[in-house]
Formats: sequence, structure tokens, C-alpha cells
Amino acid sequence: MDPAGGCPHAANARLLAQGAVAPVVLPGEVEGMAVLGHEALKEFLAHPDVAKGARHFAALQAGEIPDGWPLKTFATVQGMTTADDADHRRLRALVSKAFTARRVAELRQRIEAVTAQLLDRLGETAAAGGGVVDLRAHFALPLPMGVICELLGVEAGLQDRLHHLSNQIVATDIGPEQAMAANREMVEVLSAVAASRAKSPGDDLTSALIAAREEGGDRLGPHELIGTLMLVIIAGHETTLNLITNAVRALCAHREQLVLVQSCKAAWADVVEETLRWDSPVSFFPFRYPTRDLTLDGTVIPKGTPVLAGYSAAGRDPAAHGEDADRFDITRSGGARHLSLGHGPHYCLGAPLARMEATIALERLFARFPDLDLATPDDELPRHASFVGNSVRELAVRLTS
Repeated sequence: MDPAGGCPHAANARLLAQGAVAPVVLPGEVEGMAVLGHEALKEFLAHPDVAKGARHFAALQAGEIPDGWPLKTFATVQGMTTADDADHRRLRALVSKAFTARRVAELRQRIEAVTAQLLDRLGETAAAGGGVVDLRAHFALPLPMGVICELLGVEAGLQDRLHHLSNQIVATDIGPEQAMAANREMVEVLSAVAASRAKSPGDDLTSALIAAREEGGDRLGPHELIGTLMLVIIAGHETTLNLITNAVRALCAHREQLVLVQSCKAAWADVVEETLRWDSPVSFFPFRYPTRDLTLDGTVIPKGTPVLAGYSAAGRDPAAHGEDADRFDITRSGGARHLSLGHGPHYCLGAPLARMEATIALERLFARFPDLDLATPDDELPRHASFVGNSVRELAVRLTS
């Protein structure tokens, strides 16, 4: 795997042509596997002999993974994404209280108001910059980051710092000292947030998690609390940020698709689903581990192997999506089947919120600026320095109204 990331689709196509499961070399010469095919990934994500807990990571347990390994947080952070069975159900039940259908529906008005404010500022910033503005920094980022921080009870002044640390944690090209420093600082910031919420509880998820810890029963340990906050912040804004960014890029590159949705011949929800399939916000997500030697699509994945879930590859798998799988088409027959929000017991809790945020954001953005277009050719946009996140780091656009 290239630690520098970049656009994954050409490499994915080459791997898929060889099979649905491929051996990969992770940073630090750690041997792993990647599941790339749609059907193979769907089976793998829900397989009863596949676990998330780090005790199943053979190389880690053998002491072969050093501190500062850039992917170590994905394996060792304590929370839903590294828990199995009863522990996973306990943690998921606690966090799911913030993402019920009722709670998400109640957020619609707030999301619409924040979107309107951001679009006003976007126009002002573009006017000051000769009509060009970084849409990612000034729109796609502050919307989901603001919403998730509000859900958690995190003050607005911490948002930029938390985003920077999130980027460091999901990066795959940084050195050990930088990786360890980012994790330490994230823990320090979130510990301060938790202490503040403990002292002055509010109607937010952090306060609810602290209350659950203190009441007993489905209690959270201190490391689980901080780990859960970290996971909710990173997953709660990075994926939606990439989704909005990638959707805008796709529509600007496929103006005929934009015309379809602007003329009500397709829905904005169709844009969101096709973007999730065609240019998944997450390329390869670490880790899952077979608890026994597992044969998947004719390939043996040895017990304890760290496995990447190849969402960007599965989204363009011709075996599942047809020979035109690499074509962006919001009217795709049968809808845009995809696994980009997961499958099985670890399916994304925030999926309804992410879909709503992205749909509102895109609809309002192109209603305000219907002729918006890229100011820099797509293939010249700087990419994420990670094979985990799949997007660009900047999105310079030219606005017209």
C-alpha cells in the first residue's frame, strides 16, 4: 500500500482484475490482506469468524508492531470499531442514542440553518478572493464538523484543532513521533472535554456517556469513553467531508448529471448514493482479523491477518455493478448498491445523518451557485496523504450566482 495515498481507482482496477482478495504490504513491511470485490467484501464484513478486537491481530500480539506505527490507533483505540460481540453491542447501544431517527430528524432544521450561514460566508470569501474559494475548507468541512461537535458538546473553538489531529491520526505517511504526538494530543483534548462535561453536563452525547459510566450497568471505562469520543469525531466528520467534496467534484466533471438533478429528473439523494459507490469517502479501512484460517473467493486469509476493507474498490467492481462500473451515473439501474457505509454488525451508526447532511449541502450549494465549477483541474488537486481516506485536500472552485 502506498503510504502517500493518492487516487486509488487505477490500482484498484488492476487488483480486481486478479481477484476479489489480494495480499498487501502495509507500512513498516507488515503483511496484510485487502478484500476488494463487492460480494467478497459483503460476506467478509458480516462473517461470524471475523473479529475487530486487537487481541486477534497476530503480529501485534507477537510484539512485532512498534509504537508509532501509523495504523496502530485503528487497531488499539478502545471503542466500537475495535470491539466484538457483547462489548460491541454495549458500546453501540450507548452511542446509538445520539443517532436515533427522531434525533437525526430533529437536526434537520439546524443543519439547514448552518448550511445557509456557510453559503453566505462562502460567497463573501470568494468575492474577496477574485471569485475563487476552497470549498472543502469553507463549506464541506465546517458543516459536518460543527454538527458532530454540537452533538458531543464540544466547543466551537476546538473544531480546527480536532480536525487537524483527525487528519494526523488517519494519515498513513507520517513518522512514529508525529503519529504518537497526534494521538497524545487528541487524548488530552478529549479528556479536557470529558472533564468539562462531567462538571457541567448538558444535553449532549458526551454527558450521556459519562452518565452511563457513572450509573453502572452498561458502564464505560475511562479509556472507552475517550476512545468512543475520538471515533465519533473522526468518523462523524471526515467521511461526510469527503462525501460532499467528492460529490461536488463528480458533478463538476459530469455536467450532464448535474443538469439531470437540477431539472428534477433525478434526486439529490441519488447523487449522494452514486458518489458513495463511485468515489467512496473511505478507500481502505483497517482492520478486521479472521479468527481462523478463512477462505474467501478461493483465497485463504490466515488467522490473525490484518485485513483492509476495500470500499473504493468494491464500489467499482464490474462483477457487481456492470461493465460501466467506472462511470458516474446517478440514474444507475436498480440504484447505487454499495458497501461504503459498511455492512453487518458494524454498519455505520451515523449513516442517516451523513446522508442528510450531504443531501442538504449539495442541494443548497447548487441552488445558490448553479454554475459553480472547479478552478483547478481535478487531476491537479492535491490528494489525501493516506490510503484510508479517499478525497482531495483542497477544492478550489469558482462561484457564480
